[in-house]
Formats: sequence, structure tokens, C-alpha cells
Amino acid sequence: MSVAPERASLLTWGWNEHFEDLFRVQATEGLLPGRVVLEFNQFFRLQTPLGEILAEVAGRLKHEAASRAELPAVGDWVVIRPVASGQNATITALLSRQSRFTRKVKGTKTDEQVIAANVDTVFLVTSLNQDFNPRRLERYLSIARESGAAPVILLTKADLCPETPDRLAEIRTIAPDLPVHAISALHNRAECLSTVSPYLLSGRTIALIGSSGVGKSTLLNQLLGEDRQIVNRVRESDDRGLHTTRHRELIRLPNNCLIIDTPGMREIQLWETDDGVETTFEDIEQLARSCRFSDCQHLREPGCAVRASIENGELAAARLENYRKLRSELQQLAERRRDRRTPSRRSSRR
Repeated sequence: MSVAPERASLLTWGWNEHFEDLFRVQATEGLLPGRVVLEFNQFFRLQTPLGEILAEVAGRLKHEAASRAELPAVGDWVVIRPVASGQNATITALLSRQSRFTRKVKGTKTDEQVIAANVDTVFLVTSLNQDFNPRRLERYLSIARESGAAPVILLTKADLCPETPDRLAEIRTIAPDLPVHAISALHNRAECLSTVSPYLLSGRTIALIGSSGVGKSTLLNQLLGEDRQIVNRVRESDDRGLHTTRHRELIRLPNNCLIIDTPGMREIQLWETDDGVETTFEDIEQLARSCRFSDCQHLREPGCAVRASIENGELAAARLENYRKLRSELQQLAERRRDRRTPSRRSSRR
């Protein structure tokens, strides 16, 4: 099927036949689609067939949502009912997501937070200088692999790291199936653009994900060809940039590729990423199948193939420790969610 002419303007914002098909019923009810490009607490800036509109979520949709994750996030396609002025609207529904990058909310609360929705490619951005952290990247990879988007690893600030070849090789060992690129967005723009340009396709959506100070804003400015995002100078003490992006935003590049810029995440906890962890640590999963005991914990058990691989220098002990940590985190999360769904004994006696 093709896209209706009245919605053709949305093609440059990522609208496609998939969403056109989802919208068939609402299209007959005088409603309009819109894509969330920015979120302000209770309000959302949308791109619609009428242009840019400010909208808020209908009370009924809020009431029926089982969690915050079922409400709009940046990148979502929503159904809106414009008000009389045509400059504001009410969000009445959320179109089913093709992909979503999620994490557990910060702190002790057990709930899901959607960082970006309907993403085709995730740029996992981390720096090669003193902030280089393969273990943190493994955490990001576990979430990205679960998102439904295609992960691409960008190692920034290559100009500040004389060990770039070694660190590039190390990352390729933990993600042998994924594209891994070393770039210098600030000092070698031409080479940087040449590296990432194959991913910058019209109508496609890319999310920039990474911790604070790794160079996401610098990269975005280079893609835009202008200093749209404020970039602070790298601190001489540790070669880290300072946190600049304050909110998630969907930005359209000159060639109509779409970029979701996100604030640096100081804390990123897993949320339902069992398959993502298994894929990220597929080497450990495969080794574990050769252990003598099916329930081997890879500690001191005899016949442990995982420990043997570490002793042979084929597997890093820190990688196994991180695998255990993420597995334990997922187990604790599952237990908390189960406890939250289970009525207390006091309530059951009433």
C-alpha cells in the first residue's frame, strides 16, 4: 500500500507504510498522526500534517496506561485530535512501536522508561580516552540488542588516544558481529562523516546513546553542519567533555535522516534484557554449554569450561564478572516485579 497524499509530508519524519496501515481506522475518524520530537514534562512537541503542534495526553489514555512506558516518548507516532485553533492537540492513542530503547527508571522504583522509540539504528557512543570502559559498553549493548534496532558502536576522540588500535581491537572482541568505528568528530570531520554517512538514510531514525561527555553533541553538530548543540571544552584533568544535552529530541538532518539526541546517562539499569545479555555474552553462553555441570556457576566447580578459558587467556575475567553482575541484576529485577504483582498477605486476608 502507499501513503495517503495528506500524510506525504510526514515521510521525511519517518512515516512509512507500516504506520499508514496502523492508522487506517483513525484516518476515517477525522484524527491525525504526529511524531513526538520533544517532551516537556506533561506536553509534547509533534510533527504533524498541519506542521508543528504542541499536544498533551488525553486523561483516558493516562488512566488506561499500565505504566509510564505505555505513554508517548520521543520518536513515537501518536494519534491526535486537534483543537479548534489547529495549533494544539490532544493525544488520544499511541501507534504500536517498531522498536524501543528502554531501561529501568533511575533509583529504587521498579518501572520501565522508554528512552527512544521507533529507532532503526542505535549509535552506541563511547570515548577512547580516559573514559574508555568496555564493561559499561557491554551493558549498553545488552539493552540495544533487545531494542529491535541495529546497534553500531562509535568510539570517539580517537585523536586523544594513542592506544586506539588496541582499544578498537578489544571492542571488536566483545562485539564481533557489529560495526565498530573509531572517529574524531571534532578534529577530523571529513573522515568522521565518511564513516557514518552510510547509516544516514532519508526517513531512517538513529538514536545517539552514551554516557555524559563522550562527544554525542559534537558528533550531532558535525552531522548538522552547524553548532546547534552547545559543546563544552574537554576537561584537561580527565579528557572528558562536560554534560551538555538536557533533554531527548528528534532532529532532522539536511538529508532527512532523523537523529534522536539523548542526555548522557549516568545510570542505566537493565529492563527485560535477557535475550540481549545472552547475545552480548554469547561467547560465555557457548562455553557454559561445555561445563561438566549444567548449573555451573563458573566459580570453583570442576570441569568448568568458562574458568578454563580464563586460565588460558582466551576470556577476560572482568568480562565474566560483568556477565555475572548483569545476570544478577536481571534476577533481582524479576523478583521485585514479581513481588509488586503479588498481593501482600495482609491484603489477601481482607
